[in-house]
Amino acid sequence: MGYRVFTDSCGVEWQTWDVIPQLTERREIERRMQRVPVEHADRRREPDRRVMRGRRPSLTAGLDTGWLCFEGNLEKRRLAPIPPDWQRCSTSELERYCQAAKRAPRPSTAAELNDIANIRR
Repeated sequence: MGYRVFTDSCGVEWQTWDVIPQLTERREIERRMQRVPVEHADRRREPDRRVMRGRRPSLTAGLDTGWLCFEGNLEKRRLAPIPPDWQRCSTSELERYCQAAKRAPRPSTAAELNDIANIRR
């Protein structure tokens, strides 16, 4: 994951990083050594609940291959697809990418804010 910090022409500091979603589903793998049937009343219809059936939930259109995230003091933005030169382009070009990015919802709960703080440490 790449990461840059820049200050735009209005004096706002932006943290920028790329987000590439992972398509792995850890529950698709059998991790148990052996299956041991247990006798009890169970309402489940499927023997193994870890395997997801059907379509995987999809990301918002255009975000499935990844996006560039811009986070300032008051707002967060996403740009997709990720520009190939974003890690080495000039600050003015990075600011243009930021202006072209769409606003994204910010976390609203204290738990979500703590999760973000822990990721950045």
